[in-house]
Order: sequence, then C-alpha cells, then structure tokens
Amino acid sequence: MALQDLTDDIADLEKKLSQIEAVLDPESKKAEIADLEQQVAAPNLWDDQANAQRVTSRLSRLQSDIERLTGLHARLDDAATLVEMAREESDAETAAEAESEVARLRTEIEGLEVRTLLSGEYDERDAVVSIRSGAGGVDAADFAEMLLRMYLRWAERHGYATKVMDTSYAEEAGLKSVTFEVSAPFAYGTLSVEGGTHRLVRISPFDNQGRRQTSFAAVEVIPLIEDTDHIDVPESDIRVDVFRSSGPGGQSVNTTDSAVRITHLPTGLVVSMQDEKSQIQNRAAAMRVLQSRLLLLKKQEEDAKKKELAGDVKASWGDQMRSYVLNPYQMVKDLRTNYEVGNPDAVFDGDIDGFIDAGIRWRMQSHED
Repeated sequence: MALQDLTDDIADLEKKLSQIEAVLDPESKKAEIADLEQQVAAPNLWDDQANAQRVTSRLSRLQSDIERLTGLHARLDDAATLVEMAREESDAETAAEAESEVARLRTEIEGLEVRTLLSGEYDERDAVVSIRSGAGGVDAADFAEMLLRMYLRWAERHGYATKVMDTSYAEEAGLKSVTFEVSAPFAYGTLSVEGGTHRLVRISPFDNQGRRQTSFAAVEVIPLIEDTDHIDVPESDIRVDVFRSSGPGGQSVNTTDSAVRITHLPTGLVVSMQDEKSQIQNRAAAMRVLQSRLLLLKKQEEDAKKKELAGDVKASWGDQMRSYVLNPYQMVKDLRTNYEVGNPDAVFDGDIDGFIDAGIRWRMQSHED
C-alpha cells in the first residue's frame, strides 16, 4: 500500500473515532467516574454488597471505556509517526509495520463503532444463551454441541467469562439443550442478534450410507436479571421439581436430588439448573434465569403493544437466520444480512465477529426503515 494511502486511512480512522466519541461522550463518563470513585472510597460501601458490586462494576467498565479511547488515539498518532519515518527513510520494513498496525486499528475502531449502535434498554447486561437441538435427530444434537463450542470459543477469544449452567445430553451424541452465561460489557446487546434458528447441511457422520443431512438448532439469548429489576413471581405461579444431575449417556453425576426444574405455570416457561452443588443454589440460579426470561417477555409484549398502537404491521425477521453448509460446498451465510464466509471451520472455532457486527448494523437499519 502506498504511504499516502496509509496517511489517508489514518485520517479517516481519526475522523471515525471522533464521531464515535461524539456518541460515547467521554466527558460525561469522566464525570461519572469521579462520582463513582467517591462512592468507592466511602468506608461503608460494602455494607450493601449488591450496591457495592454494582458501583465497582460500573466504575471498572467506564474506566475501561476511557482507557480504550485514549489508547486508540495514541496508537493512531504512533501509526502516523511510523508512516512519516517510512517516508523519510524509504524504509519498506517500517512501512509494512505501519500498514499492519493501521489494519488492526481499523478492525478495533469499526468494532467500537458497532458497539455505539447498542443502545437498547438491556444491551449492557450479561447474557444467558440457550441452545436446543431441533429437527435432524442425532445430527441436530451434535450441531447443538458444535454451536456451544463456537460461542464458548468466541468468548474465550475476547477474554469473556462464561459459565455453563445446565446441560441435557442426547442419548447417542451431542446435546438436547444447554444454557450458559456470558459475563462481559454489552454481552446481551452483542449476542442478541444470534437468536433464531441455525441450519447445518453436511454429510452425516452418523449415517453409514454417507448421505447428506440437514439439521436445525434454536438459539435463544436473554439479558441476565439484576437486583434492580422488579419481576414478582408468586410461589403459587411456579412448580418446582428436583432430580439427579445427569451426564453423557444419562449416567447420574451425583447421588442426591440437587438438580432443579422450575415451571412457570401462567406462561409455561421451564428452566432447569444442575450446575451448582446444592439444591438451594440451583433453585436460586433457576429463578434468576426464569426472571430474566419473564423480564424479556414483558418487554416484548410492551414493544408489540407499542407497534400495534403505532399501526406497525411489518413482520419481524424470520426464525431461520443462518446456514452452515459443509457439503456440497463450504459456506456459512446469514440469511438476514447476506454476510457470508467460505471457511466454516474458522466460524465453528469462534470467528463470528463479522456475523455479529453485520447483524447489529442490519438490526439498526431495520429499526430505522
């Protein structure tokens, strides 16, 4: 790439970063940081542990945001210096180093730009993701396990904490269902575009005749409830069943009835939990996920009512949102955004940021239309 092109790219990225800052408003964040630092310094902060956790978490997140913006500005300045050095000394190695850094900066700044589109009520929350195998028998159960690995690898790439909360194994291979939590800033807003039906087309490894098989798995993403949310669930509205946790093949993994299944009678929502050590802990975790689902259901009902009042009859996007094709050709394609790649192995290894970014941009465009 010509040095002038690199200079133009750096100027373009500086302009884009300034536009992002206009949305993120770093000065207001700095003012909030100062206020939160005063709260953290208070000697009685941990008298209320829930509030202390909220304050320290928010402070850490805001400080990280400011450090990221400051760091990007510094790196853009350094990249411009590298370009000047390469120009003055006609140094091809320095020019190549500058080109690599500009490419990395473009990826990071475009990722930050996408995050400015996450302005939903619950977008900042942690996420609870559930995957259920659909039509396709053992291939669908195997596909559900492939998707679990994909999301866990994606989180690992970004340094996000994950916790598998409940797993229901299929008899032959794979998973009937799994629920896991992703703890990261904007985890829900980021992963919410992954919700829907995923489709896999491949030569089935479980078919001794080597036939092509199409299978399906459903992905659900909900925001994790916080202490400040008010979702009242009367005891009379739930049924609680206890059972023994099971592993692959159905074998029991403990000797006590510690796993918990809660059924919300008015809606029919069912939540199972078997990750924790005791029945009490599993019940508390299951109630938290149930409340999260009820919170999202309440918001969806409110949104539907608003659309009805506004006369908006436009259908929402279809359930089947992504195809993973391994045979007769190799491709993963999002059916809403038309974003596609020709390397399914990389996608199943967690390389899904392109799909997520395209989904967030598509959703924002859909809301504006």
